Amino acid sequence: MFAGFFCIFVVRFEKIKSMLIKIYNDNPNPNQIRHVAEVLRNGGIIIVPTDTVYAFGCDIFNSSAVEFISRLKNKDLRKSELSFICHEISQISEYAKLDDDSFKLIKKNLPGPFTFILNGSNRLPKLFKNKKTVGIRMPDNKITLQIVRELGNPMMTSSIFVDDETTEYITDPELIDEKYGHQVDLVVDGGMGGLLHSTVVDCTGEQAEIIREGFAELQ
Repeated sequence: MFAGFFCIFVVRFEKIKSMLIKIYNDNPNPNQIRHVAEVLRNGGIIIVPTDTVYAFGCDIFNSSAVEFISRLKNKDLRKSELSFICHEISQISEYAKLDDDSFKLIKKNLPGPFTFILNGSNRLPKLFKNKKTVGIRMPDNKITLQIVRELGNPMMTSSIFVDDETTEYITDPELIDEKYGHQVDLVVDGGMGGLLHSTVVDCTGEQAEIIREGFAELQ
């Protein structure tokens, strides 16, 4: 298994160039959306816009793609806090447990720049069965929500790197493609991205608790 994953890892890093696709958030082109979803179904790694920062994404049911993103971010998959993007609340309820309080909170704040930490359900892919919690996002971004809708299941997501380099390389999609395009299959240009991350809210305790201040305040 390790040898097979290593081969995938090497091949990805020998890619010459990814595909950069311009999609307009106000009116996403359905054919482009279908194409991006097909890339995900085939095990591809993409970079997509959200309502905060640009992020790596893959199909949650493709274990090789999930493992690759974890390696790319230098994270231990067994210990990493992974986030899923869902396109509507009914999909969230399939993969996470929602009580009345968390449902009301999520309904009031999503779509929006928040990550809600919830207890996972038994519908989680096999790769995540040992995880008790999962981060759920439903960003206020038509492009990414329609990609997930077309895909038919959540997309795993992890923000692109933020370091001391120039901010243009994490906000300008053409520069993002220049810097990270050789590591992924496709970069979606949805316009300029942001610098602030989502606000993270832990809903697994008796009361919701903000564990990371981010782009917006909880309503």
